[in-house]
Amino acid sequence: MSEARITELEIRVAFQEDTISQLNDALVAQQVRLDAMERRVGMLIDSMKRMQDGADPFAHEPPPHY
Repeated sequence: MSEARITELEIRVAFQEDTISQLNDALVAQQVRLDAMERRVGMLIDSMKRMQDGADPFAHEPPPHY
């Protein structure tokens, strides 16, 4: 193999490693956001279940027109 070919392959490998690192960072960020959204949805489901069971979470607050 020629020296130019080896250099070209090394450049391609370096570029691919950088791309893989960037994709991994994006995937980790998306997973963090997904985990937060799942927690929020779980909280909303719990809140809706409590409201359906008759436990009014706003029962201690006066109506807004007071």
